[in-house]
Amino acid sequence: MRRREQREHVFKLMFMTEFNSEEEMTEQLSLYFEGLGELSEQDQEYMKKKYAHVKEHLEEIDALLNGASHGWKTKRMSRVDLAALRLAVYEMEYDEDVPTGVAINEAVELAKRFGGDASGSFVNGVLGKIASEKEEKTEENAADTEKKAAEVSEQNA
Repeated sequence: MRRREQREHVFKLMFMTEFNSEEEMTEQLSLYFEGLGELSEQDQEYMKKKYAHVKEHLEEIDALLNGASHGWKTKRMSRVDLAALRLAVYEMEYDEDVPTGVAINEAVELAKRFGGDASGSFVNGVLGKIASEKEEKTEENAADTEKKAAEVSEQNA
């Protein structure tokens, strides 16, 4: 199974969590994977792990989303958009195997496919803001590191 397909299944699992309690999700996960039929152990394990990792970081992910989406807190977002955003932010912030551009593009495609008319634009805008803020922080950290290195070499001279 390709990563895009795996990502779509994780997205669907994230969507399901909006309608089921934590206790119900254990059974729902089993039923979901049974319904997929022929599925390699490796694919199933990858999807379960990614789903679990997104759930582990949900508080931090939602804080980033709330900060980036002015006037649209996570409680007001459509559940489709929220599932796509949460998965993409997880990939952008915590999954080094997924480039930021790929995470954004895949989330936009999921939102267009499963969401409303404006979902793709909304998801793209929120993720674009998070990505640019992340890039700014990276640049600031690099500048701080260069400054500290220059100070150390001046002290040693």
